[in-house]
Amino acid sequence: MTDNASSREYRKVARARREEETRLRITEAAVELHGTVGPANTTIAEIAKRAGVSRMTVYNHFPTDVDLFRACSSHWADANPFPDPSPWTEIEDPRDRLIHGLRELYVWYESKSDMLGSVFRDIGVVPALAEVMGGLWTTYVDGLIQTLAAGWRSPNEDGERIEGALSVAIDFHTWCLLAEAGTAPETAARVASRLVTAGFETSGPAESHSAAARSNV
Repeated sequence: MTDNASSREYRKVARARREEETRLRITEAAVELHGTVGPANTTIAEIAKRAGVSRMTVYNHFPTDVDLFRACSSHWADANPFPDPSPWTEIEDPRDRLIHGLRELYVWYESKSDMLGSVFRDIGVVPALAEVMGGLWTTYVDGLIQTLAAGWRSPNEDGERIEGALSVAIDFHTWCLLAEAGTAPETAARVASRLVTAGFETSGPAESHSAAARSNV
């Protein structure tokens, strides 16, 4: 490789690195604003100011709001991973699994309440945020429900399903109501679990464990 070719390759690599660093600064600036003033009140001008770039640079990296929200949600989720329900399937008793899962989720809600509060507050008024979070959060919640619903059955002939009650218990706003009443995550999980399982019976440890394993396949 000639000196000129080596120089061009070096400049190309250096430029790509600078572009990636700029993109990261923009993303981090946006994430910080989303967690403080909220997505609805975050402007491109303020993002650019915090990132030390021009508004046009922000648009060059993120042409649409959806592009920006996708980058922000991915960046934040990498740094603040959602509770993983996979290990919960090892808890054979459905009632114990439910309490454990809700407690872990509520502890996470408590530690991430500033960002989650801002996002869930604004999701109804920011279409791009709803588009990005809708798929991401819905998929995650569906996985939680599948894991926690295993091993429960209705004693009624109507065959009532527990999934609806679980979706309420899992909801961030349910935790908010319990937290505002001064309920610690451990107690909140037990309270919510009793509300969820009222009228339902467990299928028995062996059957519930098998169902939990199937739900994780």
